[in-house]
Amino acid sequence: MSTLGAYFRLARVGWVLVREGVVSALPSQGLPPSVGLVKSLIEPLARKRSLKQARSERLTRAVDRLGPSYVKIGQFLATRPDVVGVDWAVDLALLQDRMAYFPTEAAKAAVEGSLGRPIDDLYSSFGEPIAAASIAQVHPCVVGDRKVAVKVVRPGVRHRFAHDIESMYLLSHMQERFVPSSRRLRPVEVTRTLEQTTKVEMDLRLEAAALSEIAENTKGDTGFRVPQVDWERTGRDVLTMEWIDGIKMSDVAALRAAGHDLEKLAEVLIQSFLRHTLRDGFFHADMHPGNLFVDPTGTIVAVDMGIVGRLGKKERRFLAEILFGFITRDYRRVAEVHFEAGYVPAHHDVSSFAQAIRAIGEPIHGQPAETISMARLLALLFEVTDLFDMQTRPELILLQKTMVVVEGVSRMLNPRFNMWKASEPVVGAWIRDNLGPKRVVSDLKDGLKSVVKLAEAVPEIAARTEKFHEELLHMSEHGLRFDPETAEAIGRAEARHNRSGRVALWIIALTLIYFAFTL
Repeated sequence: MSTLGAYFRLARVGWVLVREGVVSALPSQGLPPSVGLVKSLIEPLARKRSLKQARSERLTRAVDRLGPSYVKIGQFLATRPDVVGVDWAVDLALLQDRMAYFPTEAAKAAVEGSLGRPIDDLYSSFGEPIAAASIAQVHPCVVGDRKVAVKVVRPGVRHRFAHDIESMYLLSHMQERFVPSSRRLRPVEVTRTLEQTTKVEMDLRLEAAALSEIAENTKGDTGFRVPQVDWERTGRDVLTMEWIDGIKMSDVAALRAAGHDLEKLAEVLIQSFLRHTLRDGFFHADMHPGNLFVDPTGTIVAVDMGIVGRLGKKERRFLAEILFGFITRDYRRVAEVHFEAGYVPAHHDVSSFAQAIRAIGEPIHGQPAETISMARLLALLFEVTDLFDMQTRPELILLQKTMVVVEGVSRMLNPRFNMWKASEPVVGAWIRDNLGPKRVVSDLKDGLKSVVKLAEAVPEIAARTEKFHEELLHMSEHGLRFDPETAEAIGRAEARHNRSGRVALWIIALTLIYFAFTL
């Protein structure tokens, strides 16, 4: 029944996208002939008024009809331009995560249930909500003489998202099965990543931990910080943190009126982001201007750490080498790094890939640095990697998307912002420390640790090898057999799958007929 429900919900999603003109806005080029035919047949069902609107407006109307889960899904897909395309990613990024408030009494009940204490024991006052999103809303509260911000998870959001993610899984499985060219992008894995990141966002203890880790990493940095967490008043459904009195970075006029140095703010922002990425391997992955404040001292304060990204030591090294290769025009090395990292399949030719990378890099060196668009650069990279069957790397895509956003904020503050010049002190220092002589010492230390761990694990590895050898001998003598219960269960599952598939197709057909006659 759960699968049938997913089919029904997917049919509803499809109908809403058709009616609001989103399907009509999809490019026909590159679609399989059968998909293109279906698209041409259903396009006349779109509302006439929708066809007169911009694509971003159509998306907004469709998502408003589908509900808060789809705001989060849309925003997640905006971080995956490799999946939806750069233009669609830009439109999806415009989706506003502003929802209706839920009652304050419901928020108080959620806080008491999560922390196990009465509201009056926790807060001197508990104010009305001032901001609401798809997952949570924020209340201004007071603890003693301290003003705090209290973030509370929206009631029922986990249950609703669990249902909606079923439809996403169904769609991604169908995409992999019927559109072979999409398998390179691993749509099922993308959906799994969406499910995991959203579950993390719904547990506010994990956001509090991210705030704490960033605070620890940046305690010696100047010009950047995050709010302090009140752990006594933080649980799965509630996060209490320092109240930030500052100006949003989106309000450039107010920043200028307050006397802040906008060029300096732009430089600090990009350098802080790169420092977190390369030095710490842990970065705020949702740094749009609404999540960035400037306090009275001129310090940038980042809030809303629901989405974060991590890069391992190897990924950071590969990233630095790729950046350094573009800067020095060593395209051969850029190509070799892609192969060494396993980003491009080994059956492709390194020289051909280097030639494709050169086609991206040379136009960059022919422009003034302040005119180079990171978004355009990424679009070209995605086109090239598609030609060479490059597998999707979720952690790198999230990083690249965040770089585009941070660059956009910096250029909003300073239209002539030179990202490459501002980045050089951080990237250059990291390269000198990690790609020079110090790298050898670091690698030796890591290698020694690995040898020690391997030596400790030798007895266990030997025992497992012996057991595996015995099982192989048994299989070679007696063959691989299923017990009767297992064979019968497989048969029942296969029969059930075939029946549910046929029933689902009938349900979808009847649902579309119903919508066509009633809407």
